[in-house]
Amino acid sequence: MKEFIKLIRPHQYLKNLFIFLPIFFSLKINQVDHLIHTLVAFFAFSLTASAIYILNDFLDIEADQNHPQKKFRPLASGKISKKTAFLIFILFTSIGFITIASLSLIAFYIVLGYFVLNILYSFHLKHIAIIDVIIIAIGFVLRVFVGITVIAQDTSMWIIVMTFLLALFLALAKRRDDIIIYNTTGQKMRKVIDGYNLQFVDISMTMMAGVVIVSYLMYCVSPEVIAKTGSNKIYITSLFVIIGIMRYMQVTFVEENSGNPTRILMKDRLIQISLTFWLATFALLLY
Repeated sequence: MKEFIKLIRPHQYLKNLFIFLPIFFSLKINQVDHLIHTLVAFFAFSLTASAIYILNDFLDIEADQNHPQKKFRPLASGKISKKTAFLIFILFTSIGFITIASLSLIAFYIVLGYFVLNILYSFHLKHIAIIDVIIIAIGFVLRVFVGITVIAQDTSMWIIVMTFLLALFLALAKRRDDIIIYNTTGQKMRKVIDGYNLQFVDISMTMMAGVVIVSYLMYCVSPEVIAKTGSNKIYITSLFVIIGIMRYMQVTFVEENSGNPTRILMKDRLIQISLTFWLATFALLLY
């Protein structure tokens, strides 16, 4: 069971919380039917994401066996057979597709698009520098679109823009970690590393961080947002966004430990505190 849990990576489901952004920002989270639809979409998307993780591990067995951390993954270590992993892949994919289709056909097509995009990523696109991180960022945007679709609610374009930029920032941080490992050990964890170096990634991350903050401030003072929320004090929440991004940059540039954004979110107290205060302040102002 322990190896099964490692294989499907439930801790990565934190990424799928982006599905809840539309219901939160559209002030519909207190409507039970919308909340149930969003929860079911979260469940379906999580199963599909787990299927993709299994596929990635299946294709990356050889590379993972040479990675200092990934060599302990169930497939790379041989603790779960390829046949078992394939059966789980089929099961999770089927349940995920059927569940999301029961909610909305449009949501199903979005999830299907996410699935196909990740298959293309696994087989080829992950080896193309810049394209690889763009694909990761698009995946987060598709999560938001799923959340929009299942509640049939329009969402500010700024949410889409910020989601893409923030995801791009996090993806670049992961690539930086791969570069650090390569420079330290000489082991190339990904072929795509040839298209990156520390200077390029550092500049790109700094640029993304600045653009995310500016985009968030523009969202806060947008006339559309002020009219919809009935509050002109949303800008107060930007303090916690800035703290969170600065802390993540500290983890990346000072501690050089940005290889797993999900684990950072699960363990880093300052990021957790800034996120909690951001949510609490936002909820207080909106609700």
